[in-house]
Amino acid sequence: MTEKKINIRFQEYKSLEELDEQDRLLAQEAIKAMRGSYAPYSHFNVGAAVRMSNGKTVRGANQENAAFPSGLCAERTAMFSAGAQYPDKDMESIALAGGVMGRLTQEPATPCGACRQVMAQYQAKSGKPMSVIMVGGSRIWKFGKVDDILPLIFDSI
Repeated sequence: MTEKKINIRFQEYKSLEELDEQDRLLAQEAIKAMRGSYAPYSHFNVGAAVRMSNGKTVRGANQENAAFPSGLCAERTAMFSAGAQYPDKDMESIALAGGVMGRLTQEPATPCGACRQVMAQYQAKSGKPMSVIMVGGSRIWKFGKVDDILPLIFDSI
């Protein structure tokens, strides 16, 4: 037997002002996207924003439905919309923010496993790293590539 270790790297920021302009604007778009959330069951509003290689930003918000699991996460609404609107453009970065009753959580919201896998698929499609920014009121995490939030990505097909 051989024991292996997986290491990940990320940057932690204390405020939006510490981010470079491009990432700050994307994070702000994710926060704005929370307004589009329809979360009558969980009351947890999530917004996401994807920056495309053509400079466009596409937003998404979580959408819940009484017929679970018919709803969809903010990250996937944003990525699927971006993929449909700009099929020949790469997704360079995605930011997400979550909160309750329109108030941002202090800790960064983190994506579910399904959203991480969809991020991995779009990253693989582009052949380039896609950064992931998770926004909270007291800290912001930036990961340079999806692999850092989803080690051992499913890519066996």
